[in-house]
Amino acid sequence: MNLQHRIDLLVQLGKYIRHNEAGWQEAKLKAALANAWFTPEFIDIAAENITENFLGAESLKEVASRYDIPETTTTPKTVGIVMAGNIPMVGFHDWLCVFLSGHHSLLKFSSKDDVLIKHLLGKLYEWEPAVRHNTGFAEILKGCDAYIATGSDNSARYFDYYFSRYPHIIRHNRTSVAILDGTEKPEELVSLADDTHQYFGLGCRNVTKLYVPRQYDFVPLLDAMKKYSHFFEHHKYKNNYDYQLAILLLNNQFYMTNGSVILAENTALFSPISQLYYEFYEDKDAVVSALSRNNSVQCIVGHGHTPFGQAQSPAWEEYADGVNTMAFLLTLEQHLRRP
Repeated sequence: MNLQHRIDLLVQLGKYIRHNEAGWQEAKLKAALANAWFTPEFIDIAAENITENFLGAESLKEVASRYDIPETTTTPKTVGIVMAGNIPMVGFHDWLCVFLSGHHSLLKFSSKDDVLIKHLLGKLYEWEPAVRHNTGFAEILKGCDAYIATGSDNSARYFDYYFSRYPHIIRHNRTSVAILDGTEKPEELVSLADDTHQYFGLGCRNVTKLYVPRQYDFVPLLDAMKKYSHFFEHHKYKNNYDYQLAILLLNNQFYMTNGSVILAENTALFSPISQLYYEFYEDKDAVVSALSRNNSVQCIVGHGHTPFGQAQSPAWEEYADGVNTMAFLLTLEQHLRRP
C-alpha cells in the first residue's frame, strides 16, 4: 500500500467510527462489558478525540508532508507495540504512527483493552486485505526491529531490559497537573472537572494535582465538579471513594468533598481514584519552572498552558512522554545501522 492508499483507509476508518455503525456499536458494548472502567460515555469521548484529532484527511496529509513520508516504503521495519489499557484505545496513536509511516506493526494488547482497536483493525482487514501483511497481533513480541512499550514504572524497567538491544521508546507513569490563580471563570472550572474526571482520572493526561494560591476558595470548584456526581453510582469508583475517605478519617486528616470527589492537601503528584490532591503555592513562576523539569508531568493545565477542558484531547503531535514517535519511526534505518 502506498501512502495515499493508507491515508484513504484511515479517513474511511474515521468515517466508520463517526457514523456509529452497528458493528462499532456492538464492539463498544462488548468493551464496556469486559472492563467496567470503560463506560459508554468515555468510549465515545475517546473515539471522538481519535476521529477529530487524528483521522481527518487534512491532518493526515499535513503530518505526512511535515515528515516527508515517502509514497512507497521500500524497506519497512516491524515495530512491536505493547499497549496500555488504562483508558479506551490509548494505544491507537502508536499504531497510527507506525501505519502512516509505512512500517509494519505487531501489537500486544492489554487484557483491559483488547476489543476496540482489534475491531477497528478488523474493519481495515475487511476493506483492504493487504493490511494483514503490515499489522498483526501477538501475545509475545519477538523478532521485531524496534519496540514501543507503555506501562507502569515497574513494567518500564522490564521493558528497558528486554528491549535494550533494539531501538525503542519506553513510556513510564505520567500524570498531569493544573495551576489555578483564583481568577478562573465558572465555565473554566466546569471544563477543569472534565480534565480531572474523564476516564475516572486513569489517564496520563488526567489532572491529579492542583496548585492553588493561599486563601483559595474551593467551594466553586467543588460545585463545578458536581457535574460528575453520577460517578457515585459506579460501583468500582464508589468502592475507591469509600476506601480513600476511610483512610483520611482514620488518619484524622483534613479533607473536602462534594460527595463524589475528595480534595486533600498532599505534595505528591499522583492521587488515587476518587481523590484529587492540592498544594498551595507562593510563587507561580517557581511552580511552573519545577514542573517543567519533572519527567512525571505530561501536561500542565491553566491560564497560559493547556486550556481547561483540553487535557484529554491531544493534538496529533502532542506525543506521550514528549517523545516524537514519528521522528523515531522515520529514523529507524539509522538506528538499526548503528553497531
